[in-house]
Order: sequence, then C-alpha cells, then structure tokens
Amino acid sequence: MKIKRADIGVAAYILAAFIMLIVPIPNWLLDILLAVNISTGFIILFSTMFAKEVLDMSFYPTILLFTTIFRIALNVSSTRLILTTGNPGNVVTTFGSFVGSGNLIVGVVIFIILIIIQFVVINKGSERVAEVTARFTLDAMPGKQMAIDADLNTGAITDEEAKVRREKIQQEASFFGSMDGAVKYVKGDAIAGIIITGVNVVGGIALGVLMQGMEITDALSKYVILTIGDGLVSQIPSLLISLSTGILVTKGSKEAEFGPVILKQLFGVPKVMYFVGAIVMALGILTPLNLFLFVGFGALFLITGRLISNNLDVKNVEKEVDKEEVAAAETRQPENVNSLLQVDPIELEFGYGIIPLADVNQGGDLLDRVVMIRRQIALELGTVVPIIRLRDNIQLNPNQYIIKIKGIQVSEGEILFDHYMAMNPGFVTEEVTGIPTFEPSFHLPALWITEGQRERAEAAGYTVVDPPSIIATHLTEIIRHYISELLTRQDVSKLVDNLRETNPALIDELTPKLLGLGDIQKVLQNLLKEGISIRDLLTIFESLADHAQTTRDTDILTEYVRQSLKRAISGKYFMPNETTSVVTLDPKLEQEMMNNIKQTENGSYIAMDPEKIKKIMNNVETEVGKLEQLGKAPILLTSPIVRMYFKKLSEDYFADLIVISYNEIESNVELQSVGMVSA
Repeated sequence: MKIKRADIGVAAYILAAFIMLIVPIPNWLLDILLAVNISTGFIILFSTMFAKEVLDMSFYPTILLFTTIFRIALNVSSTRLILTTGNPGNVVTTFGSFVGSGNLIVGVVIFIILIIIQFVVINKGSERVAEVTARFTLDAMPGKQMAIDADLNTGAITDEEAKVRREKIQQEASFFGSMDGAVKYVKGDAIAGIIITGVNVVGGIALGVLMQGMEITDALSKYVILTIGDGLVSQIPSLLISLSTGILVTKGSKEAEFGPVILKQLFGVPKVMYFVGAIVMALGILTPLNLFLFVGFGALFLITGRLISNNLDVKNVEKEVDKEEVAAAETRQPENVNSLLQVDPIELEFGYGIIPLADVNQGGDLLDRVVMIRRQIALELGTVVPIIRLRDNIQLNPNQYIIKIKGIQVSEGEILFDHYMAMNPGFVTEEVTGIPTFEPSFHLPALWITEGQRERAEAAGYTVVDPPSIIATHLTEIIRHYISELLTRQDVSKLVDNLRETNPALIDELTPKLLGLGDIQKVLQNLLKEGISIRDLLTIFESLADHAQTTRDTDILTEYVRQSLKRAISGKYFMPNETTSVVTLDPKLEQEMMNNIKQTENGSYIAMDPEKIKKIMNNVETEVGKLEQLGKAPILLTSPIVRMYFKKLSEDYFADLIVISYNEIESNVELQSVGMVSA
C-alpha cells in the first residue's frame, strides 16, 4: 500500500506531540512549534469562516482532538524549560513582556480576561449550541428521510440524487453528534490551561526561592511573567479554535459563504441604515457626546443606506430585464417535443380539492402513503413498483381523482373532503345516516359520514376509513392488478444482476444460454398476473434452469415454476390445520379440453366451440357461487396439464377466480370439494 504525503504529515504532527510530552526540546525548536501552533489556529479559523456548509469541515471533531493534544504538549515543554533553564525562548518571553507591557499585574489581568472570554462566553455557548443542534438533527432524520422518499416517488429527484441526499443526512447527523462530544475537548483545554498556569506559578516561585535563593519578589517578577507569557501564547490559539468551533456549530447547513451573507443580513436593508443614522446623529446633537464623531458616523450610515437603495433598484431592473430576455429566448427556441414522448408508468391525478391531502405543509400524508405502497408491494410480490407520479389536474372535479397506467386512465374515484367512508361488513344492523356511495377499490356499498358520526359508526361495527386511506387502497389494488404489465426487461435485468452477486453459477447457466431476458420476463409476468410473489427468485431461476433445456415455451415453464413454489402458493391460499372448501374440474371435461388443444408457433390454445365454452363458464359460475355463499375464496382445482389452459379460458369471464393444480398444493393441506364443474 502506497503511503501518502498527507498521511505522513498528520502522523508527524501527532508524533511530535507525544515526543514533546517525554523528551525535553531546546527553546529555539519550541519557538518554531509555537509559531506552527498559532498559524494552525488561524488556518482553522478562516477555514470555518469560508466553509460553505458544515460538511466541508466534516473532520473538524478529529482536528479538535489533534490540536488539543499538540497544544497541551507545547504547554508541558514550555513549563519544563521555564522551571529548568528559566529561558523558554523568544515567543514565550515576548508574550510575557510585550502583551503584558512588562507589568506583572497587567499580564495577569489580560490572561484572566482571555480565560473568561474563552471559557465563560465562547465555550459555554458553543457547547450548548452543539448539544441542541445534535439533538434536533437526530430528531429530524426520519422526517428528512420521508421527504426524500416522497420526492423520489413523485419524480422530483432521481435514485442517484436520493442516494446522495440520504448520505448527506447521515453525514450531518454523524458530524453534529461528534461535535457534541468534541466541544468538550475545547472546554477541557481551557480548564487545563488554567491549572497548568497555576502550577507553573507555584512551582516557579518555589524553585526560585528554595533552590536558587532568590527573593520572593524577584522570583515573582521572573517566573510569573514567563508563566503568564506561556499561558498567553497557548490561550490565543486555543481562543482561535474556540471561536472556530462557535462559528461552525452556529453556521448550520446553509450552502453560502460566511462573509457575504453576514454583510447582506446586516447592511442589506436601507431602512435600517436610515434609522441608525438618524439615531446616531441625534445622540451627537442632543447629548454632550462628541458632536463631530457622532454626526459624522450618522451621516455615513445615511449615505450607506442611500447607496444600498440605489443598488437594489438597479438589481430589480436587471432582474426584470433578465426575465423578459429568458421569456423571449424560450419563445424563439424550437419546441422540444422529446419530453412530450415520455409516458409515466403510474400516475395519480387529482382535483384541486384533494391537494391538501398531498401537501405536507398542510398536514397531508398521501406522499408518505405512496412510499408505503411501494414498500408493501415489494415485500408482497417481490418486484419494485415504478415511480408513482402525483399531479393535480384542474380539468377534474375538485374531489375527483384518476389513476393512469402508461398514460391511459384505468380507474377513477371521488371523495368528500372532511368526511369518512363507512362500510357495513355484513353483520351490522344499526343504520347510520350518510351520503350513499360505493367504495372505489372493490365497488362495495358505503356511506359518507361526518367526523361527528365516526365514533358512533365504529361502535356499531362499521369499517370507517379516511380519504387518504381510500385513495391509497384504491391505488394499491390497481397496482396489484397491473403489476405484470409494469415489469419491464430493465427491471428483470436488475433482478438478474442482484441474484448474480450471490449465485453467479446459476445465472451463467440460465441466461443467455438457455433463456433470454424476454423469456424470463414473460414467466415472471405470468406469475405476477395471478398474484404469485416472485420474491423467491432463487427457486424460480433454479426451476427455469432445470426445465429450460427441454422446452422454451414460457407458459409451460411457468407451470413448472408454480409447482416449485407450491409451499408459497399453499401458504397464500390455504390455512394449516383447517379444511378449505374448493371446486374441482370434472376429469371428463379435462380430457375433452386436452383433446382440443392446438399447437402453433406462438404457443398452444384450446379450440372449443364457443357455445360449449359458454356452457362451461355458466357451470363455473354456479359452482363458485356456492363458495361465495359460504364466504370462501373462489378456488378451482384442476390437473397440472390443464391448469394453464383453463385459466386462460376463464380469465375473460372471472377476474378473481383462483385456478390451482394438484401439484401446487402441499401434502398437509386438507381440502373439501363443494362442487364439480362439468361440460
């Protein structure tokens, strides 16, 4: 592995700190390292000032830790030089004599003031802001994630943009969580500076008086000034980094530069400048304050306000001109019809009366429900639902909505805002007054009731749902019905690629050697069309690989796959330890159907007399009606060889009829036939 120069530099910085803690260093080297420390403080300060957002300084907590260790190591080295040689170098001596004006009292006072500013003002505020920001950032994460999912479902952003936003949210949460703890480094550094300074003063006086025989005043004059210089030279970089921390945690996540934003917010309103100018001039005229100073400042603020006002007028004119130029340019451009050719897989259009249900700012949660629909279908059927486009349509009635699949309207519904839909499950005898209607998903009779009637209806046994739930349920049923059409070759390619990561040998054997993507797509569509989940892709592809060597007929391959999925099919339609009522197919009818199967290049079909087919379907209706009277699902059992032909024959007559072969049922399932369909 190649070692980078940056890695070497960081390692050398940390290593130098540990060396200083153990090994005495000469005063000239201490001067160099103190200069590096001061320069580092200014670098950090200006980097935080000009960072556009907090994540530009994502390693700031680590930087705080490194600089704190380095600064403490410098304190130890300077203390060692002060107590052993009395000559800690030019930097410490200069700070002690120059900043304190060579006066012991002045130096002590300045040092105490710096400590108070850093510890009480900056550190305390930064610590509180970091703590609150971390808590609010973590609390806001779920809402931000849901907003991203909503934008993704409405098509406002792409999958890549959603991924980038999620990563940014996670990085911000991690950063502010780390900052909440890292601010403690700065606070601890300030406390350590006070303690080290106190120890140095006591140690210096004791060393000078007891070991060097100095007068106490001389010891004070020499060692205390050097100690104060040492404290000042370490506290100034510490103050810079404390200030940097405060700037960073109060900056927030706005993507803007520090200086221009502050100047714009302080000096961007002419009215403010006028008021300030008038007040300052009045103070100079009406009070004993310096007349020329305050009147001059007041006049300067008035002139600044006038200049800002003129600048804003110019910008407004330029903005209007730019708008007109853009509009003219768009008018002159040739029409781009490519965007008009795009067809959304799923669209939900609604009138303006339903907009509050989809508007998050008005408390609407329809977007969140759309996200849950996609997750629910993915778990239930094992396929990814395309992005659901939500848009308002002023041509619709205010409370009307329509659902489109590939640009074609397939269903519609109408709701009453601020009302609830109450449905009688069949056993409720108490009547509730309301507006008669039909539930749009299953076309069941229902009533629109008000908020005041809701509790009474629920107590009576009615099923009561709100408008967003009605729309979401309707949309879910439509997606389930058309999900086979929505499965594209691109979707199949993604499913194949996902399975290839864990089972490359299977995929290499199956495609493209035995079956192409189109063949696999047709098999998966056949399964989805009858509500069979394709989530267990491994079993499906194993079955296809086993039987694709003998046939490439996708209908026959589908039957083989269904038999391999019999555990899932049994679990979907039959309850364990419970007898299930079904309808069977007369063996004579099955044989007759087999005798009428015709083979073509495009597949096989049953060529029977239409009157014969109609008679069979009438018998199916009669026998299935027995199941419906018992409140059971309409399940019809056939032999494996006939199942797919009978399903194709009956799907134009009975959309909800479940046709299952004997080979798709687990051996522990108990069945009871309540009727037999004959010719």
